[in-house]
Amino acid sequence: MCHLGFLMTFFFCDSANTLFNIWIKYKPRLPEWYYNEKLLKVGDSLAQIKFHALQERNVCIYQMICSSDRNLQNPESLQTCFNILSSLRLTMQVALPQENLCWLIYNGTILIYTICRHLMMIGQSAKVLEYLLWASICMESSIPLLSVHYLTWRATLYTAVSQCYFDCQASIHGEIFARRGLIKIDELKQLENTSSSMENSETKRVFREATLKMSVMIFKRAVYESRRKPKSFFRPKLRVSLKEAQNLPWPRTATERLLTEMFDGVAAQFLAILEALSDSSRRVLHPAPPVPDEIEIRDVISELFFAGLEILSGEKRVSGDAAVKFIKLAFSYEEWDVFDSAIEFVVNFLQAQDDPTWKKAEMELKLLTLMQPLLFPRKFKLKYEKGLFTLENFETVYVWSVYIHTCFYKYIVFSFQNIQPDKEILVDVLMFLWQRCKTGLQRIQMSGSDYLKYIHKYKAYQVLLYFNVSLNMNAVCYSKRFPRTILFYSV
Repeated sequence: MCHLGFLMTFFFCDSANTLFNIWIKYKPRLPEWYYNEKLLKVGDSLAQIKFHALQERNVCIYQMICSSDRNLQNPESLQTCFNILSSLRLTMQVALPQENLCWLIYNGTILIYTICRHLMMIGQSAKVLEYLLWASICMESSIPLLSVHYLTWRATLYTAVSQCYFDCQASIHGEIFARRGLIKIDELKQLENTSSSMENSETKRVFREATLKMSVMIFKRAVYESRRKPKSFFRPKLRVSLKEAQNLPWPRTATERLLTEMFDGVAAQFLAILEALSDSSRRVLHPAPPVPDEIEIRDVISELFFAGLEILSGEKRVSGDAAVKFIKLAFSYEEWDVFDSAIEFVVNFLQAQDDPTWKKAEMELKLLTLMQPLLFPRKFKLKYEKGLFTLENFETVYVWSVYIHTCFYKYIVFSFQNIQPDKEILVDVLMFLWQRCKTGLQRIQMSGSDYLKYIHKYKAYQVLLYFNVSLNMNAVCYSKRFPRTILFYSV
């Protein structure tokens, strides 16, 4: 694929020169009108080949970057990606006025979206916003691309733009753009109604899915903003009343009423819940209360988890991926009652599956369960096979080495030989354990003549061995966040 882009560029340059030499040679032998007509057609064909060659060349460059620097850690890789986006935008700008080049516009939007989504994952949403906006406008400006056939893709671009705004803490603009997308979808729907093609079930499905995507992005902000109160306004928290509402019929809370008003079916409602709780700035193993720390926001988040748990425990129309994401979000927001309630039956479901994808999810949830008492030792009791750890000995190297050996080692090293968990989770686990062990090792080193005795007594060498082995795993090697100096830590 990469060689194709460069070959097409070379072929275009060489063939174009040869072709024009032929045209110049035969111009005196052809009627002028015939010559001009054919020359224009050849020129159009060459222009399409050139645009296509440029696009393929950009694809090639991007794939080469990903193969050598998947996480775009080098500034040069990052800059090259933005150069590719600028090049794509320029070629699309030239091709846009010509309807016969709509396929180039469509392909260009796919390339822009692919690169932008990659950049969004590493925190570059503010910089890619303009390119996603450009891709969306291009889809609207090309008449052939305004058909129902391309509506699903157009809605995907609209959703990406809205998500960028949310990532940039500009939620009001995210909602506004989603409402704009809803208007555009409705305009096309009205046109389809006049042509009587809306009777097609597939067409109805396309409009329903596109509308759902926009509605989810609107709900993502509306569910919070509809509940905000002036700072001087006081009302008690609703956490106690949620327990009282468990036996009431749905909808039981203001959040559930809004879900019922905006979405038909539990699958759509659960999707809206996940999107409303999702925050690109959060990491699963860095749990924290919601920000900003407002009573109303806490109430809404608790109600979202309350509703999600009800759907998850009572319905079979929630996908496994969505259920796992919901549990990870509960961990991230420190919603421990929801986490403990949901993880039991979700893990049971995962254990009954043979697909490696589900085994990966099962391992990730197991790691979260193991990390829970480590992150919150005063709230959860830390247990292992030989007894109960106390807060007094919690920081000793012996405790950590035994806990790693009995709990983490088999998951981090042996269980992941063929199935690798989420890189972010795995790196955060190793970072956390290493920081704890390092403190104990430093204390041992300061013990003077008893240094070697303590090293063997507390099995500190095992701790280093586990981390060194873990560092060689592919899941960790791609991350620059993990300190490679662990490999050279002297014992």
